[in-house]
Amino acid sequence: MRVTVFGSSGLLGQELVRELHGEPLTALSSKEADLRDAGRVREVVQNSSPEWIILSAAYTDVDGCELNRDRAFAVNCEGAINVAQAAREAGSRLLFVSTDYVFDGTKREPYQINDARNPTSVYGASKARAEERLIEILPEVCIARTSWLFGHGGKCFPATILKLASTRTEISVVNDQRGSPTLTKDAASALVQLCRASARGIVHVTNSGTCTWYDFAAEILRQSGMTTVVKPVTTAEFPRPAKRPAYSVLSPDSLHAFNIRLPEWPDALRRYLARA
Repeated sequence: MRVTVFGSSGLLGQELVRELHGEPLTALSSKEADLRDAGRVREVVQNSSPEWIILSAAYTDVDGCELNRDRAFAVNCEGAINVAQAAREAGSRLLFVSTDYVFDGTKREPYQINDARNPTSVYGASKARAEERLIEILPEVCIARTSWLFGHGGKCFPATILKLASTRTEISVVNDQRGSPTLTKDAASALVQLCRASARGIVHVTNSGTCTWYDFAAEILRQSGMTTVVKPVTTAEFPRPAKRPAYSVLSPDSLHAFNIRLPEWPDALRRYLARA
C-alpha cells in the first residue's frame, strides 16, 4: 500500500511512520509541506502518487487556535481542502484525522458518527468545517475522529503531569471534562487498518473506556508510583481561552464495524510509561 503522510513529525505522525515501516511511504513534516501552500501540496501528491493520503497535520493548540482564528482555519480547514483537491486530481484516497472537539459536550452518552456537529471552540470549528468540505470534495473520504491523544515524541498530558509531579507535592486537575485518552500507537494501528479496509465515511478511533482529566492524572501517578497529591477542580476554577466540551466520549461502534477494537486506556497508559 503506497501511502503519503502529511504531518509526519507530530505525535500521531511519528507513530504512523513506524506503523507503515516497510511500505512504500512518503512522509512529510509540516515544515516540508505546509498545508496552506496548495502548489506544494499538489506537487507532493503528484510526485508520490499514493493510494492513500493520511492527513494528520494540523494546528492542534486548542487555546492558540482561539487566539488566532485565521491561522486555525487556514491550516485545519483550507489546508485540508488543498489536500483533498490534490487527492481528487491524483485519484488517491484520503483519511483525514479529526477530533472529538467537533461536538459541544452536552450529551451524556457516547457520541455517534451521525450526531450533529456543534463545536464550542475555534479549533473544533475549523475541524468541523473541514469535515463538511472534504465530504463535498471527496465523497469517499474517511474521517477518523480521535480524542485526548498522548504518545512519545512531543508534548502530551502524561508527560506534563509527570513533569509537574516531579517538582510539586500537589497538582490540580479538572474533574468535570470526560473523554477517552488515546495512545498514538494504538490510533496509528487503527488508521492503517482502516486504509487497508478501504474505509469511507466517519469512524471514531479511541482507546476503550472513559475518564476525566483528574482520573487520568491520578492513574498516571499511580502507575508511576509517585506520591504527588492530585486535587480535583472544576473547569470554572481553571479558566482557559478555549471552551472544552464537558463530555466528548466517542462511541466505538463505527470502529467495531471494521472488526477493530482498541485496548482500554489504562493499558495504553501502562505501555506508554513502559517506553518512557
